[in-house]
Amino acid sequence: MQTLTLQYIPVEIIPRIPPTGDIFEMDSGADWAHIRPMDQADLKDLREIKATLAGDGEAYSRLICKYQNEITARMWRFSRNKLELEELVHDVFVEAYVSLKGFKAKAPFSHWLNRIATRVGYRLWKKQKRRSAHEAPLQDWDQLLQDDRQEAWAPKEAAEMLHGIMAQLRPRDRLVLTLMYLEELSINEIAEQTGWSKTMVKVQVHRARKRLKTLMVNLGIDRELQP
Repeated sequence: MQTLTLQYIPVEIIPRIPPTGDIFEMDSGADWAHIRPMDQADLKDLREIKATLAGDGEAYSRLICKYQNEITARMWRFSRNKLELEELVHDVFVEAYVSLKGFKAKAPFSHWLNRIATRVGYRLWKKQKRRSAHEAPLQDWDQLLQDDRQEAWAPKEAAEMLHGIMAQLRPRDRLVLTLMYLEELSINEIAEQTGWSKTMVKVQVHRARKRLKTLMVNLGIDRELQP
C-alpha cells in the first residue's frame, strides 16, 4: 500500500474533539502478560508525551511521524477509500491528542494508540451499518462472482472480496474477525483492544465465524479467501 502523506499540527486539531461515549473501557481484569516490557524507544515516547502536555507542539508532531505509517496500515483494515482512510488516521491522532492526559503508561504508547485506532474504526463501521441503503445487496455479490467461480483470485482481488463480504456482517462480528484473522491477534490482545472480557471474545469469535460461514454459503463461495 502506498504511504500517505498527511500533515498534522496539534494546535489546529484541538477544536476537532471526537464524539465522547463508547464501549471501549479498560477491563480491570485484563491479562497484560502478553504485552512486552517498555524499552528505550517507549521511554522516549513518554518523554515526548510529557513535553506535549507541557505545551511543546513539536513533540506530538514527532510522535505522529513515528506512528503514522503503522496507524495508516491499521486503518486500511477499516476502509479502502483513500479520503476516508486519511480522515480515519487523522481522527486517531486527534482522539489520542485530546485524551493524552489519560494515558497512564501501563503499557507502551503504541498499544494505547492502537486501542484508539480500533475504537475509531469500529465507530466508522457502526455508522456505515446504519446507512443500510448504501450497502451492496447479496444479489450484487452473486452477480460479481458468477462469471469466474472456478478461476483463482489474485491475492489483492481476494483481499478486496473478503473486505466487501465482511462488510455485510454486523460491526461487532466484523471487528472480532478482523482482529483475530487479519491482524492475527490473540484472545488476550483482542480483549485488550476492545475492552471485552476474554470469555466474551471467545463467544463473539464463535458466533461471528458461524455468521460468516452462512453468508459465504449464501453467496455460493466455496473457496478459501486469504487477506
